[in-house]
Amino acid sequence: MSDAATAPSAVHIAGTPPKRRKTKKIDYSLNPYTFRAACKHGDIWTYLSFVVLGLGNLVRGQIVKGLCWLLVEVSFVAFMIVSGASNIAGLGHLDTGGRLVNVIQDGFSVSTTTAPSYVMLLYGMASLFTIALFIAFWWFAVRSAYRAQALAKERGKAPGILEDLKDITDRNAQNSLMSLPVLGILIFTVLPLIYMISMAFTSYGPNNNPNYVSTFGWVGFKNFQTLFSNQNGLSVNLNLFVQVAIWTLVWAFFATFLNYFLGMFMAILINRPSIRFKGFWRSVFAMSIAVPQFVSLLVMNLMLRQSGIVNNLLMNAHWISSPLPFWTNPWWARVTVIIINLWVGIPFTIMQVTGILQNIPAELYEAARVDGANAWQLFRNVTMPYMFFVMTPYLITTFVGNVNNFNVIYLLTGGGPTPTGQSAGATDLLITWIYSLSIDKGNYSMASVIGIFTFVFLAVISLITYRNSGSYKNEEGFQ
Repeated sequence: MSDAATAPSAVHIAGTPPKRRKTKKIDYSLNPYTFRAACKHGDIWTYLSFVVLGLGNLVRGQIVKGLCWLLVEVSFVAFMIVSGASNIAGLGHLDTGGRLVNVIQDGFSVSTTTAPSYVMLLYGMASLFTIALFIAFWWFAVRSAYRAQALAKERGKAPGILEDLKDITDRNAQNSLMSLPVLGILIFTVLPLIYMISMAFTSYGPNNNPNYVSTFGWVGFKNFQTLFSNQNGLSVNLNLFVQVAIWTLVWAFFATFLNYFLGMFMAILINRPSIRFKGFWRSVFAMSIAVPQFVSLLVMNLMLRQSGIVNNLLMNAHWISSPLPFWTNPWWARVTVIIINLWVGIPFTIMQVTGILQNIPAELYEAARVDGANAWQLFRNVTMPYMFFVMTPYLITTFVGNVNNFNVIYLLTGGGPTPTGQSAGATDLLITWIYSLSIDKGNYSMASVIGIFTFVFLAVISLITYRNSGSYKNEEGFQ
């Protein structure tokens, strides 16, 4: 064979840049039966399935699947006729809730009370949520009709019920298993979140309205303006919000990283070869985890009161002349809750870190010792990087959990000490402040506004931190 035959085809004249070969864009989509394909290549029966769900499946012999899609549509239409449409219309008349009206029953005028505004808001949001779910079902139904069309064209007939069952229990079993958890998240997490967000745009709070529990209306962004105002006499204003937010971040920082580093220090200490009775020490810390946290916190609350056992012992020993203000002084209370949280949280960190320490590759330590590394250099250059690589997601979730750490603050201090005339105490976190505003004071609208900002802040911080961590950028392993 000549050299010309074996020479590459992309020959170019000397001094001229080679021509770039055009590459054909490849579609790596695993599922060709997309909604876009149904819109572009569907036949008459697929297009009719946009209006009558399941029609394309019924025509091609998929009776059970077609009837299921049709049943979904009939149920949705019936729901909208019976109550859905009126529920959505009620969103525009929230201020008519909980009022005495006269209705005609059997030819007589009867006085009755309309549904409370919060019920109208809930039913209206649930109806909108149902519409969103139906749109998702409609999208899947159209794709199903187009899939039946394409497979019938390829094979001569659409897949039967047995093949469909095998598909959802074998080839696409992961989608089937994930459907119920996703539906549960939508109903029990997303829907309440939407309800809470919508409440922020209402007047659901005292606001000189004695009937605010049953009657309130839309106020737009008025609550957000209130939060960012410094007007005196308001239970919620910008200064108070900033104070609580700063303390929340300070608390979350110390509660996360002090627990982490002190717990890691204890775990490394126990893991040293020279330490005897390792199982005993680990069992001691594990036993403290077995005690219910709320029991420990309530006991500590009693012990550190002005008449508690700690102050009594110190005064009887003549170490102090008056009770220490553990819960009555703002700075004492803040430091005390951080220290008690260390006592509660360090055992959890020890259990987490111990398993990771025992799985750090020994080759990393051996290579570092060959290079002359001492104990501090081993910790700084081997142990710490490996720990952060593995535990960054854990630290993020722990930080978020500490921002929302309701138990420790509420059971120890109840958010106090609280200055006279303020709605938030010195140790109140955003989450405990939200609880106090909503449950204790009935100011649900302002609590919802604060909840929205808390959610947005935590979501942004979590995403940015995780996406810039080694755990996200290098999922293959630690280098």
